[in-house]
Amino acid sequence: MNARPVAGVPILRLGNVLVTGLLDELDDKAALAFTDELTQRITAEDASGVLIDISRLEIIDSFVARTLMELTTMARLLGARVIVAGMLPPVAITLVELGLRLDGVETALNAERGMALLGWQQNRQLPEGAPSAALH
Repeated sequence: MNARPVAGVPILRLGNVLVTGLLDELDDKAALAFTDELTQRITAEDASGVLIDISRLEIIDSFVARTLMELTTMARLLGARVIVAGMLPPVAITLVELGLRLDGVETALNAERGMALLGWQQNRQLPEGAPSAALH
């Protein structure tokens, strides 16, 4: 697993998937740096998928929505599928009320479902000596 924060946004690699999250709204400079770094990492690490967790964003504006759409388009052109995960209900409501559409952006309820859409499966292996009932 590899993490390097860019513009205050860490990008982790899990297998062939890059995982990142937006904790706060990005300003123009930070958004450009984040987009550049993420697209560079997609090609450098031959990533087939990107998960962007936005579950910590309580508000979203047209700039962030446009950044997510552009980033998704760029990643797709580079051969990676992007899933935006964890959108809170108030964020979804705001997008609809403002008439903002995330055209081409795939979403998932949470990061775990987003990773599943990207083909990532959680191994439920038990440590040696652990009782098998722990899975139930």
